[in-house]
Amino acid sequence: MHCHEHVETPRRVLRAVVALFAGLLALIPWTADTASAHGGIVSPAFRAYGCWERWGSDHLNPAMQQQDPMCWQAWQANPNAMWNWNGLYKNGVGGNFQAALPDGRLCSGGGAEGGRYNALDAVGPWKTTDVSTNFTMRLYDQASHGADFFRVYVTKQGFDATRQALRWSDLELVKTTGRYAPAQNISFDVSAPGRSGRHIVFTIWQASHMDQAYFLCSDVNFR
Repeated sequence: MHCHEHVETPRRVLRAVVALFAGLLALIPWTADTASAHGGIVSPAFRAYGCWERWGSDHLNPAMQQQDPMCWQAWQANPNAMWNWNGLYKNGVGGNFQAALPDGRLCSGGGAEGGRYNALDAVGPWKTTDVSTNFTMRLYDQASHGADFFRVYVTKQGFDATRQALRWSDLELVKTTGRYAPAQNISFDVSAPGRSGRHIVFTIWQASHMDQAYFLCSDVNFR
């Protein structure tokens, strides 16, 4: 009897150690994926990138729940979406963006990637980036897709991003760019006069390598 207990205890420990390492290894590919393809608006940071930038190295920290509750709910909903912040796109939309993205689903790309990014549609106090009404947007794209164009929308004055789901009717188109050659870093200036306080900047990036459109919500505070 004593011999049987002596054997079982090490086995239980071994099983626990194996499970622990399996769990750790499962995280490694997702970390690597963030550098493998695609991209997004990194300044002012769109929601998934901001959550990854602030918490990617510390995403299990319970302090996130109080310090950054919107990112907390996004990490809890789908951590792979945060690791793969650069994959929020749809193929084959053909420029019919409003049909592809229903009201209330703009920040997730209309449920892009099987709904992986749906937590980005959540209404609440997302962390903001301070900007002036004339500001610069910066895209990072390691795959260097280039752009047919960018369309930048900003919510109208009076919209409350902490209480209202984002609808197309809440947005004003403030910038349409021309084409950009393939590059990892693309920057362009945007003007959104008449704004103050919290707003959402909604960017459509139409990549050049194929009919692939990215949909990116950046939370800003106009100073």
